Amino acid sequence: MRSPGGWIAEYSWEERVEVHKRPKRSSRSGERERQPGRTHHYKTYERCHISLKRLECQERRPREASLEHGGYKGRVDPVWETEREKGRNHCSQSSAHRGRSQCSSRERQQSRHRSHCSDSRSHRRKRTKSIEDDEEGHLVYHNGDMLRARYEIVGTLGEGAFGKVVECLDHSKVALKIIKNIERYREAAMSEVDVLERINSLDEEKRFACVRMLDWFDHHGHICIVFELLGLSTYDFLKENGFMPFSLNQIRRMADQIFRAVRFLHRNKLTHTDLKPENILFVDSNYNIKYNSKMKRDEKTLKRLDVKVVDFGNATYDHEHHTSLVSTRHYRAPEVILELGWNQACDVWSLGCILIEFYLGLTLFQTHDSKEHLAMMERVLGPIPAHLLQKTRKRRYVHHDKLDWDEHSSAGRYVRKHCKPLKQYMSSKTPEHELLFDLLQKMMEYDSSKRITLEQAIGHPFFNLLRKERKRCRKLGQMAHGKT
Repeated sequence: MRSPGGWIAEYSWEERVEVHKRPKRSSRSGERERQPGRTHHYKTYERCHISLKRLECQERRPREASLEHGGYKGRVDPVWETEREKGRNHCSQSSAHRGRSQCSSRERQQSRHRSHCSDSRSHRRKRTKSIEDDEEGHLVYHNGDMLRARYEIVGTLGEGAFGKVVECLDHSKVALKIIKNIERYREAAMSEVDVLERINSLDEEKRFACVRMLDWFDHHGHICIVFELLGLSTYDFLKENGFMPFSLNQIRRMADQIFRAVRFLHRNKLTHTDLKPENILFVDSNYNIKYNSKMKRDEKTLKRLDVKVVDFGNATYDHEHHTSLVSTRHYRAPEVILELGWNQACDVWSLGCILIEFYLGLTLFQTHDSKEHLAMMERVLGPIPAHLLQKTRKRRYVHHDKLDWDEHSSAGRYVRKHCKPLKQYMSSKTPEHELLFDLLQKMMEYDSSKRITLEQAIGHPFFNLLRKERKRCRKLGQMAHGKT
């Protein structure tokens, strides 16, 4: 059973939770998702979820069994090799990447990899493979083992086709991602390291809510990336809380942090490309429990609302090759589906989808099919402009400059039943709710050239209460400083 598109009053709480046990959202879902033989399994752990490189992609399986719920996740992508082999003629003209010569990112990664770990490669040639790796290329390890004579393995947090994630002790607890000893996985991991190092260097004061890479090294051919240990993802918390929506104040505080973090990426010519609730983690997901008399159930309330954006494995610089397919299905912008080309605006669309999911507790566009996805958009946001449909290379989606969609088919009836115009999802008509939906409308503009930027979104009146609160705190701080 597929989940409804919104917070529908006629569903009981039990029915609501049951229908929300939807398939997992794997990255870059679509036609290529259905390739057989590409599945892998995960274990879910509460303490940490570590952002893992998209290296293969799988059909969406039940999300409850996936490490991907927590943002340091295992993502894989069967289009990885095919997209890599495509011509790199979508690169925009830009200055040199981080001030270096304009060689390809792959050449830079290989050069850095050689200089950083030539000794471990030498060791790798000498060792017997069965001693270090299993048949799938995973590193064989045991609790108590030391990596780099520094990181003591405490336990496994999760695993996937990319490798494994372990919790380690290094004076404090950290999360360490161990990539498989397979060349394509190593190359992809080095690309992620490249972006993470850039983020660290650009934000040394840690002003922005991006996950921090603490270290990386090569262990017998396995790229190992060390991260700060974080809490549950926003999706996992929703799930543990029975898919009860976040409050408007909680949404405002989280959105402010997320917007500023992604704006920081955009200012530095980076597009995240895979924003979703699984990739937004709480720094500390401890909570209090109180009884909700309206829902007649216990409700978990977070003690802190600090969040961080994770998973930069697919972050793309403006001047780099832009693959045609990005983002996880449910957060994918219309220009990506229609193959019109994409830019940083696709992140804004994804964030709009995330905010309404926080508000509803449910995914707005719950589908596996691109044409149905576009039909859902039209049901919620109105018709797709003809000038966009005229430009698309996906001609099978279009008939006479309109979406080729039969509203009387079973799929058409499903979309009509489970989706409704955006404003009808409002649970209250108060000014603050109106402001949120005005912001959402601007973030989910079909035409990416007209879509609100994050710079503009941060200045939206929806955040006025936060600005007033900051101003009041500064004033109190100045008064206290004056007294001393």
